[in-house]
Amino acid sequence: MKVVVIDGQGGGLGKQVISALKGKYNDAISVVAIGTNAVATQAMLKAGADISATGENPLKVNVKDADVIIGPVGIVVANSLFGEVTPKMAKAVGKSRAKRLLIPVNLCSNIVIGVNNTSIATMVNGVLFEMDKLMQLPHLQEG
Repeated sequence: MKVVVIDGQGGGLGKQVISALKGKYNDAISVVAIGTNAVATQAMLKAGADISATGENPLKVNVKDADVIIGPVGIVVANSLFGEVTPKMAKAVGKSRAKRLLIPVNLCSNIVIGVNNTSIATMVNGVLFEMDKLMQLPHLQEG
């Protein structure tokens, strides 16, 4: 299963997600870290990503055949993450056939109604809960 984790800024959210994914699923999944900047990419690589790259083109290429895409909700909103997510990046994520696990981070003018101030650790646990369900889907186990 190919899991693409996208993050920007300092990569803290992506780092926590990748660490939890690799800790639980290890070699059962391939984690591709895509940073919107080099600092985010480096943080996710240190967390255990199998492959990493930075920027718009690597994002566009890797989401095409991803099974799961994980990142802050801003990865589907053009010009979010303080401008780090380009319109082409948001479009590529939105058009991907992958399941998207979007983490509701209320930053960068994107406020998700109904989301309380939940800790990042709790949201990462939510990602693992959803991944457990996706790991059971036969068509995703083959990839």
